[in-house]
Amino acid sequence: MFSKTPQPDSHPDPRAAPTCPPGFPPGFLWGAATSAYQIEGSPLADGAGASIWHRFSHAPGTIANGETGDVACDHYRRFPDDVRLMRGLGLRAYRFSVNWGRVLPEGRGRLNRKGLAFYERLVDRLLDHGIAPVVTLYHWDLPVALDERGGWANRDVAHWFADYACLLYRSLGDRVELWITLNEPWVVMQGGYIAGTLAPGRRDLAEGARVSQNLLLAHGQAVRAYRAEGRHAIGIAVNLEPKYPASGSRADREATVRADAYMNRQFLDPIFRGEHPAEIREMFGAAWPEFSDEDIALARSPIDFLGVNYYTRGLTRHDPAVKPHRARNISEAARRTTEMGWEVCPEGLIDILEWVKARYGNPPIFITENGAAFPDPLPCQGIVDDPLRVAYLCDHLRAAHTALARGVDLRGYFAWSLLDNFEWAEGYSKRFGLVSVDRETQARIPKASARFYTEVIDTHGACLLDR
Repeated sequence: MFSKTPQPDSHPDPRAAPTCPPGFPPGFLWGAATSAYQIEGSPLADGAGASIWHRFSHAPGTIANGETGDVACDHYRRFPDDVRLMRGLGLRAYRFSVNWGRVLPEGRGRLNRKGLAFYERLVDRLLDHGIAPVVTLYHWDLPVALDERGGWANRDVAHWFADYACLLYRSLGDRVELWITLNEPWVVMQGGYIAGTLAPGRRDLAEGARVSQNLLLAHGQAVRAYRAEGRHAIGIAVNLEPKYPASGSRADREATVRADAYMNRQFLDPIFRGEHPAEIREMFGAAWPEFSDEDIALARSPIDFLGVNYYTRGLTRHDPAVKPHRARNISEAARRTTEMGWEVCPEGLIDILEWVKARYGNPPIFITENGAAFPDPLPCQGIVDDPLRVAYLCDHLRAAHTALARGVDLRGYFAWSLLDNFEWAEGYSKRFGLVSVDRETQARIPKASARFYTEVIDTHGACLLDR
């Protein structure tokens, strides 16, 4: 399936069963991930239309330290150097997203050829360096022009998204073999429309319910469009957390079931099983929209793989103040947490991958994001020593190998993130990158974690057995 992309290692067919020798299989896909608004900068350059994140970051009080993605990592201008950097790290694949408004400034209709040309040049440069491009169609940067027409709360967004997707399939489909429709639809709904902490900053439970429905419809429309236009593989990337009760109390156990339905099953059950969790309807009540048989069939359009973004587990406590699922995560005092306040829990990765295998029939899986923010020291003689991130990656890669050995159909791993970048509402205060980025000079310095990851790639993970 992937033989047309020049690679040092042939890509696995997402439908074929893997084997698991010591280390990872030779065809295992090693990559790193980014998103457009977090790294590109130049948000309005060359005729691009504004996104909701451009508008949101410029609103007072929304972002830590009043920072924006106007410059970010300046990847829009520096991408040739960044691709050379990726090749130097030994990456076999690069997952990036397209800024919808850079290609279609109004979100639909008029094409911005300069914006599209940027992504064409990026894809060509990646292939020239033997790196497989993995394209995410939507990573949270909806064009403002569409938000003004209701955005994700407008049912027509599914058609707008499919039209945009078709444009990219036709422009890049001869060179891109792995496509992702949406990144973390749960976060789009929860952060953008219910909690209001992310763009577009709404706080409306009923609107959030409509957004949930429309994200599923948009995903389904994009998958169906790919079947007509594309020749390779398409999936979706979801953020998952295994949920565990904080105590043996009935309230915490029931809260754990709700939290699992809300985060993990809300989008995957419709896609894989053609149904919604009963708990979702109870949580949203009258605000939950009805899905017709045609809607369910659309959401269930078969995908070729599932992308799993994993950062932490959910140790769950009942909390009636948290709407709509009446549950919240807590941290166990004995566990290390990252700068985001997330528990470091590599065994949770095994649990969630095995859960997907058991519940959804063992689909092909790529870990499309995994990483951690820690307080990195300043560079010293061109070196950034980040032992906490090295340990995090090592432990989670071992967990991924364990899941693979237990029969999970795991096809690849993408570290989050390639570069220290604009971390949404946290601005530049949280650093996830394998590569340090100087905010003033834009100088890139690979961290110790980057050198570690290169060794993992070079040995297909066999080096993990020696640590």
